[in-house]
This record gives sequence, structure tokens and C-alpha cells, in this order.
Amino acid sequence: MSSGGLGSIHPPSPGKASPVPSLEREKERERERERERERGEREREREREREKRERERERERERERERERERERERERERERERERERERERERERERERERERERERERERERERERERERERERGSIRSSQCHDTPPRWDSVYTRN
Repeated sequence: MSSGGLGSIHPPSPGKASPVPSLEREKERERERERERERGEREREREREREKRERERERERERERERERERERERERERERERERERERERERERERERERERERERERERERERERERERERERGSIRSSQCHDTPPRWDSVYTRN
């Protein structure tokens, strides 16, 4: 049997690769790079979504903190209104006490005037008694007969 003829079966030389498998390997590497690129893109997309959700949660927390601050400011305004109402009630009570003191002073002045009128009547009675020269009592029922 001759060696190296057309029909001889020899494996290809190690340095010479078949053009078909080389093309297949290149396509496979390209598909792998494409899958890797897609995985990376999906990962970046998930990361962007996660960051977006996190920013949204942070904005919501900030809105909630702002609502809480607003509620606190409203509670403080309400406390201030209540303090003002209490001060107004206290001023009203003080005005009422002052009016009562004034009424009491007026009653006292009236009692004093009444006592003064009573002393005046007493003086008049004494004066009339001492000035009478006859036994007829004075007539108080007529303005014309008054001395």
C-alpha cells in the first residue's frame, strides 16, 4: 500500500485548522459576547430600576417628613391659638373682677350717700324740734307747709 495517495487517511496537520470549525468557533464567541452584552444590559437596567425605586422611596420619605413637619406646625399653631384663647378668657375674667369691684365701690358709695342722707334727716329732725315754738307737729305731707 502506498502512503500519501489521494485516498490516504491521515489526520490533518496540527498547525492547519479547518476553515469551517474556525468560522463556527468565531460565531460561537460572537454569540457568547452578545449574550454577555445582553446580561450586562439587563443587569444595568435592573440597577437603574433599583436606583429609581430607591430615589422614589427617598422622595416619599421626604414628602412624609414634610407632611409630619406641617402637622407639627399646625399643632403648634393650634396650641398658640389655645394659649391666646386662654389669655383672652383670663383678661375677660379680670375685666369681670374689675367690674365687680367697681359695682362694690358703687354700692359702698351708695351706702355712704344713704348714711349721709340719714344723718341729714337726723340733723333736720333735731333742728325742727328745737326751732318749734308751739306743740303742733310739722306737716310733712304738704310741700307748702314745710319749714
